[in-house]
Amino acid sequence: MSITVNKKAFHDYFIEEKYEAGIVLEGWEVKAIRAGRMNIKESYVIIKGGELFLIGMHISPLTSASTHNTHDPVRTRKLLLHEREISRLIGKVERAGYALVPIDLHFLRGRIKLEIGLAKGKKQHDKRADQLEKEGKREAQRAIKERMR
Repeated sequence: MSITVNKKAFHDYFIEEKYEAGIVLEGWEVKAIRAGRMNIKESYVIIKGGELFLIGMHISPLTSASTHNTHDPVRTRKLLLHEREISRLIGKVERAGYALVPIDLHFLRGRIKLEIGLAKGKKQHDKRADQLEKEGKREAQRAIKERMR
């Protein structure tokens, strides 16, 4: 079940491969995510010391959760993947010029998972071409709908 999708990632990048990673979260963060109080639009993934970290994911704390702690809504969160997957990602990011972007935050058997994509940046003309293609598909669907009436 999807919690949130990063539509901006599909607009700015060509997603070539997808990986599913676990996230190291605190208790208040899990509660806030279940309540839908997060945003992954401006976040990105970096590699540091052979590990993956998610930077910029904003989780707004709930007012009812733990009032005696101070919460950092945009703290750096560690991602959990198999070592083999991490080494493959490190090689592609460092040599081939790819970026790692968060795509989707979802539940899997009660756990919160993050789908990250190995992405290559789009140029401005690629973004325009995608926009024209989407508009063409939308027009075709409207025409089909009109014929059905």
